Amino acid sequence: MSAPSPFPSIARAGGFSLVELMVSVVIGLLAVLFATRIMTDSERNKDAALGGSDSMQNGMLAMFQISSDAEQAGFGLNDPLITGCNTMFADSQGYELAPAKRGAATIRPLAAAVIEPGGTGPDRLTLYAGGAPGGTSTMRVIKNYIGGTSVEVDRDPWGYFTLGDVIVVAPENIGADCALAQISKVPDKPELSFGTTSQRFNRGALGANYTGNTTRLFNLGSGARLAFHTWSVEDGYLRLRATDMANAAKTAQAVTGNIVSLKAQYGFDRRLGAAFALEKGTAISAWSSTMIDADGDGVTGSPGDYGRIVALRIAVVARSKNPERPAADGTCSATTTAPTLFARAQPSEATAQEVEIDLAVTNDPIDWKCYRYRVFDTIVPLRNAGWRP
Repeated sequence: MSAPSPFPSIARAGGFSLVELMVSVVIGLLAVLFATRIMTDSERNKDAALGGSDSMQNGMLAMFQISSDAEQAGFGLNDPLITGCNTMFADSQGYELAPAKRGAATIRPLAAAVIEPGGTGPDRLTLYAGGAPGGTSTMRVIKNYIGGTSVEVDRDPWGYFTLGDVIVVAPENIGADCALAQISKVPDKPELSFGTTSQRFNRGALGANYTGNTTRLFNLGSGARLAFHTWSVEDGYLRLRATDMANAAKTAQAVTGNIVSLKAQYGFDRRLGAAFALEKGTAISAWSSTMIDADGDGVTGSPGDYGRIVALRIAVVARSKNPERPAADGTCSATTTAPTLFARAQPSEATAQEVEIDLAVTNDPIDWKCYRYRVFDTIVPLRNAGWRP
C-alpha cells in the first residue's frame, strides 16, 4: 500500500485560462475600435450633411432677399435726367449714398445699382428704389433757386406732391448735380417747401443752385417708403443698411450668418447709335465688376454709363455652420480650392468675366478649408431700364 502524498490533489477549477482571457480582451478591443470608427464616420457624414443643409438655407435666404431688392431697383429713378446724377443728400438718421468714381472724381450717383468692388473680398452692393405708388410725378422749376427752403413750380402740386414726399431736383442739362429733399409743408400754392429740421431727408437747403425753366422736380414718394439699401458681408454675416428699416440707416444690421462673400457685376447694353433703343428691348452685351465707359463718351462713370446698366449678376457664397474635424496632421480638406464665380457666359453674346474670391473670414481662427461652401448666383434684369420716358 502506497504512502499518501503530502500534497492533496486539487481538481482543475472551471473558467478561462490566462491565454483565453487575453484573446478575449484583444477581440473586445478590436470590436470597440471598429465600433468607434463606424461612429466617427457616421458623425463625419452627419456633419457634412448638416453643413450642406446649413449653407443651403443661409445662401438661399441671402440670395432671396438681395434678388428681391434688385428686382425693385430703379423704381422712380429711371429718367435719364436723374440716372447716375451726382446727388446732394443728407439723412438725419445717418444713411449715406454709395461713393463711386467719375473719371478721377468721387461722386454719389443716384441710380438703380452701385457696386463698390472688393477685389477678392466681398463687394458692397447698393440698390435704390422710390416708393411713389403711381410712378414718378414731375414738375418744372420756374424760378431760379439760389438758396432757401422752397422752390416755385409750374403748376399746383396738389394731388402730385404732398407732405413727407421725397423730391429730387435735377437740371435738364445731364451731368450737373442733383439734390434730394423732403417736403415739409402741405402744398397750398405752386411751391414746394423743404424745412430745415422738420423732415428726415432735409439739409436746410438743396446744396446747389438751379436755373428756372431748365430744372425739373421728381417725386420718389413717401419718405417712409424710400428704399435705399446697401448690402455687405462682414465677419461672416450678410449685413444691410437701409433707410426703411429701424436702426439700420447708419449701422449695418446682421441679416443672416455664415455668408462669406457677396459679388456683383453690371450688365451693360453697349449697342451704338439707333440700335440702343430701350423701348424696343434691352440686350446684355458686356459684364463688368467695375464701372466702364459703356456709352463711349470718354468718361468712365458718366450718367450715360449708368443709363446703360440693364441687368445685375449677383453671387452669394455661404458656408457650413460648423467646421469639419481636421485630419491627424491638423489639416482640413472639406474644401480644397475656392470656387470661381461668373465663369459661364450668359447670355452667349456677353463674354463671361470670371471672378476669383477669398473664402477666409476676418477674425476667424479656423482654416477656411475646414468648411463646406455653396454658391448661389442669379441674373436680375432691371425691369425699369426699358420703361424710360
